Amino acid sequence: MNTTINLAGVELKNPVMTASGTFGSGEEYSEFVDLSRLGAVVTKGVANVPWPGNPTPRIAETKCGMMNAIGLQNPGIDLFCERDIPFLKKYDTKIIVNVCGRTKEDYCEVVERLAGEDVDLLEINISCPNVKAGGIAFGQNPAAVEEITKEVKKYAKQPIIMKLSPNVTDITEMAKAAEAGGADVLSLINTLTGMKIDIHKQAFALANKTGGVSGPAIKPIAVRMVYQVANAVKLPIIGMGGIATAEDAVEFILAGATAVSIGTANFFNPTATVEAVEGIEAYMRQYHFDSINEMIGLVK
Repeated sequence: MNTTINLAGVELKNPVMTASGTFGSGEEYSEFVDLSRLGAVVTKGVANVPWPGNPTPRIAETKCGMMNAIGLQNPGIDLFCERDIPFLKKYDTKIIVNVCGRTKEDYCEVVERLAGEDVDLLEINISCPNVKAGGIAFGQNPAAVEEITKEVKKYAKQPIIMKLSPNVTDITEMAKAAEAGGADVLSLINTLTGMKIDIHKQAFALANKTGGVSGPAIKPIAVRMVYQVANAVKLPIIGMGGIATAEDAVEFILAGATAVSIGTANFFNPTATVEAVEGIEAYMRQYHFDSINEMIGLVK
C-alpha cells in the first residue's frame, strides 16, 4: 500500500499535514504527536519583521468551530530561521513555511531569505490585507493574485503553494490566476470571514469585530471549493477546512485534493493528524486501494 504523494517534485510519505496557525512550528505538539509520522508540518505564518497581532479578545467559540482574529502574530523571519527550522529538522517530515506580508515587497523579502534555508515548500498566505490597495486582501482580486504569484516566483528556490481565500465570488477565478502566475501548488480554503456578538455585553466577541471562521462547520463549503478548483486547474491541491477525522480527509481526496491539512481539530484533539494518517491507511485497505493516487479526484 503506497501512501506517498508528490507536490511539485517534493515527495511526502503520506498526504496529511498541519494547517498553518494551528500547530505553531510543531514544538508545542511534539509531546503529543510524533512529527515524523506526518507528511509535512506547515508552520505558523512568518513575516519579514515581528508582528504583534491584533488586540484581545481575539478567539471566540462558535457552534461546530471557532473564530480567530489573531492577526498573524509572529516573531519574524530572523528568529524563525534561528529557532524553528533547526527544531523541525530533527524530524523525518517535510517542512512547509507559511509566508505572510502586507506588501509585495514583504512577501518577496521573506521568500528570498528562505531561499538559502533547508525547507521544502513555501505556502503564501494571500488572505493578508494589501496595505497598498486600501486593505483588500491580495487573494480577493485575480489580477493581484497573478501579480503576487509572479513576483514571489522570481525569488523562490522552493516550490510555491498559493493559499486561496474563500471570501470571493468565484474561487476558480483565483485558482486560475495563481496558475497563470506560475504557482506550483494551491491550498484551500483559508478561513471564512464571520462575526459574533455577545448579547449580554451588547458588544463584539472579538476586538477586531470580524474574524476567520474555521472548524467542522465550514467543511462542506471547503469540499465544494476544492472540487471546483480541482476541475478548473491542473495544479495539485492541498485541501483544508474543517477536517477532524480520516473520513473528512478522504472526502477531500476523493473531491480532488492530493494532500490535506488539519487545523482547528488540533485544538480539541492534539492527535488528530496521526489518527488521520492511520484512518486513511485503514480506508485504503477496506476499499482495496494500492496507492493514494488512485483516490485523488475519483468522484466526478
